[in-house]
Amino acid sequence: MTPNFIGAYTASMNKHSDEECKIVKSDELEVEISSGSMTRLAGVSQGLVGAEGIHLAVATIPPACASSPHHHVNCESAIYVSKGSGTFLTGPNLETALAIKAGDFIYVPQGSLHKPVNDSLTEELELIVARNTPVEIVEEYDPS
Repeated sequence: MTPNFIGAYTASMNKHSDEECKIVKSDELEVEISSGSMTRLAGVSQGLVGAEGIHLAVATIPPACASSPHHHVNCESAIYVSKGSGTFLTGPNLETALAIKAGDFIYVPQGSLHKPVNDSLTEELELIVARNTPVEIVEEYDPS
């Protein structure tokens, strides 16, 4: 006998949480630690909304600046380039340079060394960053 996937799916749709959705206004964002010249403002985090398995932030890199080289110990990241253009350095010694621009998506595996660089002399580089953990653990890279 074939399982009734549609019926099971419909039944699971009727189960819901009593928790309500939350809106975080632009003036309520959580200031996070900076990495080099990059600043991050969280909109979805454990501290702001009680998130247990997700994190969402806006990272901004001023013109002709970059984040410090780093990796995330405990999470993957998905990044959307919302404004500007630059270079995304990656690889064991940051030897791979990937061109990025508004509209691009970037996947960063857990532990992958990276450094976003804003190549523009006039425009900010803005990145929307999502992670699969509410609190990240970042390790800065020191090549010495």
